[in-house]
Amino acid sequence: MAGRFDSNPFAEEEEVNPFSVNPAVWGKTSCKSKDSGGGFFTTNPGRFAPATNSRLAPLNPEPADYNYGFGATVDIPLDASTDLKKKEKELQAKEAELKRREKDVRRKEEAAARAGIVLEEKNWPPFFPIIHHDIANEIPIHLQRMQYVAFTSLLGLALCLTWNILAVTAAWIKGEGVKIWFLSIIYFIAGVPGAYVLWYRPLYNACRTDSAFKFGWFFLFYLLHLGFCILAAVAPPIVFKGKSLTGILSAIDVIGDTTIVGIFYFIGFGLFCIETLISVWVIQQVYMYFRGSGKAAEMQREAARGALRAAI
Repeated sequence: MAGRFDSNPFAEEEEVNPFSVNPAVWGKTSCKSKDSGGGFFTTNPGRFAPATNSRLAPLNPEPADYNYGFGATVDIPLDASTDLKKKEKELQAKEAELKRREKDVRRKEEAAARAGIVLEEKNWPPFFPIIHHDIANEIPIHLQRMQYVAFTSLLGLALCLTWNILAVTAAWIKGEGVKIWFLSIIYFIAGVPGAYVLWYRPLYNACRTDSAFKFGWFFLFYLLHLGFCILAAVAPPIVFKGKSLTGILSAIDVIGDTTIVGIFYFIGFGLFCIETLISVWVIQQVYMYFRGSGKAAEMQREAARGALRAAI
C-alpha cells in the first residue's frame, strides 16, 4: 500500500524551471486552488520565491557605455575648420612665392640667352665633373662623328703627355737629370688645359652655334696643336731640351744606354704618331665642312666688314 506522501505515478510531471535559484524551497509549500471546471490544481509558490542561498555572487553594476566598446571618446576641437583655413592660406602663399621665383629664373635665363650667355652644368667626367660636355644633345647629328673624333684627339693628347711623364721619369731615375722631368710636367700642365680652352672648346661651340668666327679660332690653334704633335714625335734636340719628349730621336739615343727606358720612349713615339694622324683627320673633316657649308665665304665677308669699319 502506498504511503501518504508517495507521488502519483499517473500524475503529470511537474515542469522544472532551470532558472530557479532556490531548489531547497521547491515543492515544500503548496496550496490547492479550484479551477473553473471544479477540479483542483496544486501551485508551488516556492517556484517564484527569490533566491536566498545562491552560490553565485551578483555582478557589479557597470556604467552605461554609448561607444559600443570602441574605447574612449575623441575630443574634436571646435576650431578645426579655422586651422584648416589657416593652413590652406599658408600653402597658397608658399605656392605663389614659388611661382614668382620660377618666373624670375625663367626671365633671367631668357635674358642670358638673348645676350648670348649659355648656362652650362659641369657633367664630365662623371666621377668628378670639371667641364660641360654633351655631344649627343647639343651637337647636330651630322657633326657628332667629327666632334667625337676631335674629343678623342684631346684625350689622346692627354694620354701622350701622361706617358711622356712616365718615360721621362724612368730616364731621370737612370741618371738623365731632373731638368727633363720638370719640363715633361710643364708640357702636361700647359698642354691639356690649353688644348681644351684654345681649340676643342671653340670647335664645340662652333658646331653647336654654327659660328664662322669660332671655326676660324679653331683652325688657328689646332694648327699649333698639330705642329706640336709632329715635333714631339720627332723630338729634335734643337727645339726641346735633352730627352724631355719621347720622340724617335730621343728613343734611339736612350735605347743605347738603357733598354727598358728606350722601350718606354719608343711607345711614347708611337702614341705621338697616332695622335698626329687623328689630328690630321680632324682638321681635314672640319675644313671640308667649313668650305662646304659656306662658312668660308661668310667669314670672308665678316673680315671685310671688320676691315671697313676699322678703316672708317
